[in-house]
Amino acid sequence: MHILFVTATRIGDAVLSTGLLSHLVERYPQAKLTVAAGPAAAPLFEALPGLERLLVVRKRAASLHWLPLYASVAGRRWDLVVDLRGSALAWLLRAGERKVAAKGEANEHRVRQLGRLFDLDPPPSPFLWIGARHRRAAGVLLPEGEPILAIGPAANWRGKQWRSERFAELALRLTAPGAVFAGARVAVLAATHERAQAEPLLRAIPPGRTIDLVGATDLLTAAAVVQRAAMFIGNDTGLMHIAAAVGAPTLGLFGPSPVERYGPWGRCTAVVHTAVSAAAIHEAGFDHRTTDTLMDSLSVDRVEEAVRALHDRAGAA
Repeated sequence: MHILFVTATRIGDAVLSTGLLSHLVERYPQAKLTVAAGPAAAPLFEALPGLERLLVVRKRAASLHWLPLYASVAGRRWDLVVDLRGSALAWLLRAGERKVAAKGEANEHRVRQLGRLFDLDPPPSPFLWIGARHRRAAGVLLPEGEPILAIGPAANWRGKQWRSERFAELALRLTAPGAVFAGARVAVLAATHERAQAEPLLRAIPPGRTIDLVGATDLLTAAAVVQRAAMFIGNDTGLMHIAAAVGAPTLGLFGPSPVERYGPWGRCTAVVHTAVSAAAIHEAGFDHRTTDTLMDSLSVDRVEEAVRALHDRAGAA
């Protein structure tokens, strides 16, 4: 059996689609899978069971990126084509069955929308397949036997980014004597080009207490790293969704982005939102290319309270 699975360009959206892919792996264990994803998201699927081909779809103007993808997959008759990009591709291919995702309701979580493609209720939770080499790499980066608090202080645009100085204050509070993560080391994760966003946090933590992983991991090694952490705290990013998918207690910090659609999905996840709602932020108007952070109405006290509540819930679980 041959399955074509066309998923997202963005890392977060691609992670949210992995629950559906996990369902297909379990339902068709002998199937050969071809996954098409954007350049940033494609590495998430390197260790997928049954992976035959991993196709990188590089976005082009006027939707011309669909032409090379079509040329790559048109020569075969597919038993199942799943297109989560909502394109015409599935209808142009020879296929026994086609599932094409629609845009969906704005106030419904993306995981639920995807689950409905196969009438799955409850929908399958996102899941990442981590290879042995990624786990070995994580073992080199993180010491064994001591608690780790993982923080993702960056975001793909400034409006979603809680100030790094506030992350620093939070980390110092949470790792102080008598605190919930007393004595824990702080692992800071971000991409190489996001170092400036992480620097205030890295500078604030005492020497020997930080683990600087900025630009030091690929996506699946980052997944293996946060899976080892006592908790992950971060902005609404792909890294937040990775942490939730691997089962780490995950607290997502939200402001202008819709929690209802993109909150972290998992048994041990929680969100904390700015005092100003996303609707009010959008009504005020902003340009995501130039705006400063829109997260300033979220206080350190409120995030610390949310951390404690999630910690208690994770401990009970």
